[in-house]
This record gives sequence, structure tokens and C-alpha cells, in this order.
Amino acid sequence: MAVRLVRRPRARRWTLRYDGRQHVLCLSLPPRGSVKAALDWAAGQGEWLGRVLARRVERLAIDEGTLIPYQGEPHRVTWIEGGPRRVELVDGALRLGGDRQGIERRVLRWLRDRARQELSAQSAEFAARVERAVRSVAVGDPRSRWGSCTSLGALRYSWRLILAPPDVLTATVAHEVAHLVHMHHGPEFHALVAALLGREPKAEREWLRRHGAALHALGMGS
Repeated sequence: MAVRLVRRPRARRWTLRYDGRQHVLCLSLPPRGSVKAALDWAAGQGEWLGRVLARRVERLAIDEGTLIPYQGEPHRVTWIEGGPRRVELVDGALRLGGDRQGIERRVLRWLRDRARQELSAQSAEFAARVERAVRSVAVGDPRSRWGSCTSLGALRYSWRLILAPPDVLTATVAHEVAHLVHMHHGPEFHALVAALLGREPKAEREWLRRHGAALHALGMGS
């Protein structure tokens, strides 16, 4: 398997990550240090890599008849020849017409738009409760995190949260909005998250650990 070397300015040790999209290992190194020593260390991580590959989920292309999750429930993609290009949510199905070759692109765009709307609305609601301002809300497709918050109040989420059950999305929003008040993961931060949700989000964190790889597998070109 190919190994991609990345020197990171703040790295203090070697770290290894598997990129399932490109099927490569990403080996991060400190700014200085022996590449050979890092590669020798990575070569000894075969047991870890075996566990990672065992959990790997194959990519799922989106086409007519594909069953995909939306807010935690399966929805079938239904292509209507001669129908309108826009995606419509009808009776548990995502219906659309237009060019069949563009099904995946348009379904993914629809999911991103829905994610942005839902995440923006919930972020504003939680921010009002903690009396903080949200500078912006954006969605992307990161691999290593489900959300982030800057000290200036810019929130960014993975659009794939719209695929998860609603409680999982809401717990993620509460986590990031709590960072508007506490830019750390100390006791005060976790207490605020629990206060916003009315419970500890242990179940939601576990759900993402178990099913996150499947969410990232959706869409060959996403």
C-alpha cells in the first residue's frame, strides 16, 4: 500500500492514518527527523492496519434504486424519466428526473443544502441560548472531524451529519456551539454540552464511532 509522507510544523511524534478514499497510508512527521526511522516504525503497525482494513466500508455510488440514509432513515433514490431535475423528498424516497448521469451529483448537492439549512438553524438556536453570536456556518467534507469552531465564531460541519439520526446531528451542534463559550474540553465545556442537550451525548458519540465510516462511504465522487 502507498504511504504519503507529511511533515507537520506542530507534530511532536509520528502518527499514521488510513485514507480510505485514496487507499493510502498518511504518515505524519515532525518538521525534523529521520524519514527512514518513521517508515520503519510505520512498517511495524501491521496489526493496527489489519484492524482498520477490516472495518473499511466500500464506496457506495448513488444511482437509480440506491438506498441511502437521510436523517437516519433509509431512502431510495428514484429516477423519473422526463421528470424535473430537482430532488424531491416524497414518501420516503428521493425523487428526481433529468440526466441520469447526473443523479449522484444532484443528490449530493441536495443533501449538502439540507445539511446547511438544518445545521444553520440549530446553531442559531443553541447560540441564542448561550448568548453568543455565530459569525458563519459552513459545511464541508472533512475526514477527521464532524465539526469545528473558531474563536471568532465561525462554525463548520461535515454535511454528512444530515445522513445520521437527528439526535446525532443535534449533539454535534451542541458540542460546537459550546465552544463559543469554552474553547477547550474541560469540565465546564462538557457540563454546558449536557445542559444544552439535557443529557450526556455518549450514545451519539458512540453512534458516530460505529457508523461514521459508512457515512463517509456514500458517493463515489463526493
